[in-house]
Amino acid sequence: MDEAIGRDRTVAVVGTGTMGQGIAQVALVAGHPVRLYDSAPGRAAEAVAAIGARLDRLVEKGRMAGADREAAAARLHAAEDLDELADAALVVEAIVEDLEVKQRLFADLEKTVGDDALLATNTSSLSVTAIGGRLRVPGRFVGLHFFNPAPLLPLVEVVRGFATDETAATRAYETVLAWGKTPVRCADTPGFIVNRIARPFYAEAFRVYEEGGADPATIDAVLRECGGFRMGPFELTDLIGQDVNEAVTRSVWDSFFQDPKFTPSLAQRRLVESGRLGRKSGHGWFSYAEGAERPAPRTEAPAKAPERITVRGDLGPAEALVGLFEEAGITVRRKKGDGFVELPSGVELVLADGETSFEYHREDIVSFDLALDYAAATRIALSAREDIAPDALAEAVGLFQALGKQVTVIGDLPGMIVARTVAMLADLAADAVARGVASAEDIDTAMRLGVNYPAGPLEWARKVGHRRLAGLLDEMDTRYPGARYTPSLALMRLGYAEAAEEER
Repeated sequence: MDEAIGRDRTVAVVGTGTMGQGIAQVALVAGHPVRLYDSAPGRAAEAVAAIGARLDRLVEKGRMAGADREAAAARLHAAEDLDELADAALVVEAIVEDLEVKQRLFADLEKTVGDDALLATNTSSLSVTAIGGRLRVPGRFVGLHFFNPAPLLPLVEVVRGFATDETAATRAYETVLAWGKTPVRCADTPGFIVNRIARPFYAEAFRVYEEGGADPATIDAVLRECGGFRMGPFELTDLIGQDVNEAVTRSVWDSFFQDPKFTPSLAQRRLVESGRLGRKSGHGWFSYAEGAERPAPRTEAPAKAPERITVRGDLGPAEALVGLFEEAGITVRRKKGDGFVELPSGVELVLADGETSFEYHREDIVSFDLALDYAAATRIALSAREDIAPDALAEAVGLFQALGKQVTVIGDLPGMIVARTVAMLADLAADAVARGVASAEDIDTAMRLGVNYPAGPLEWARKVGHRRLAGLLDEMDTRYPGARYTPSLALMRLGYAEAAEEER
């Protein structure tokens, strides 16, 4: 039971919604006989017809041969009763997210299929252990969390419940791999990998908004154009549905006994209460009414760049900026220091470190945000105290504009936008590895493929430096008491190991 299920063996899918149909299509195209069952009369037959129509479109687009389409159609059948699934080697459930309903279904399935059949749930929010806890043979029960749309997205989280046998988990993994997907192994933990670790991407953006640091369009633009994320959190949650996204956040928060690191957003709660659920309701963070224009992000007017600057010390993850300044024709002098850029006016440009400009008791401190790739970034965010001299801020704006970047000035908040988001993602990822949730490789793979991050959070942390990220969170923890930003022991250990390696 440690190899992929043979393609001559039947795969059954219970539940014929979008996800159920998608999983059935994946197994069908991989070569299995597939049976679809739904408790609602006629739904399974409708799903068979819908899958056939999608296969027709694949043929029309040249992505599937006509003969392969006919062969697949011949292997696909609607089942009117659970007894018709008796010979299934794998049954995947994709029904309503209700624990008792799922438990009853699997109790009935266990009476139907053989003891060697794998039973799997596609749940995204419930405990795999709890769903399979009442089974007579709980060792053959696993989680197979596909992402929507299942035929297109490659990632599948293979979740091992507390009672799942290693052989069953391995067989499920190998089967998904044989289907052409990219499986990652995961322990049964709230949110699994993606929905657990992705929470700060939304939560930190919402908090910056709630504190008046920037508007939604601006925060989205900074995370896209500076951070390299494909979509910003406001536009993404409008696409997902505010009710759906908030429900996942609250589920993870409650499952972790209301851990402050997963605290939901009050602003998002009010959005859901008002019925502004995003694209599906016509209004979320943004309006989707006909003719409505998306608000533009805050972008500073053109300013004059300084002719020369002084770089004091190593800029760490922002060191690439030095070469970009020189390429832009700006004279750069290098001197010893603590890692900042000094402008002719005396302004000091510092990489976001979890502190705020007003704490320096000086007007000439400007922070700039973290970027995954400063050369590729098309926007840079700056922050400064409210009473900074306009000419001094303009000099900093002009410096980055000379690199061809658009510049956004946000409120004077600890960690700015990208830096605090990346630090929190890295912290949760490191903690998950330390707790045995998944390997570092699988976590990075899951976050790249599951939510299209430009880099895995642990990969990004290595580039920025664990010690720097832990330090940023420690500074934020001082300014936001309550344990939300307390760096995990796992991230701190990585930081200490990094420091020890540098001393060798």
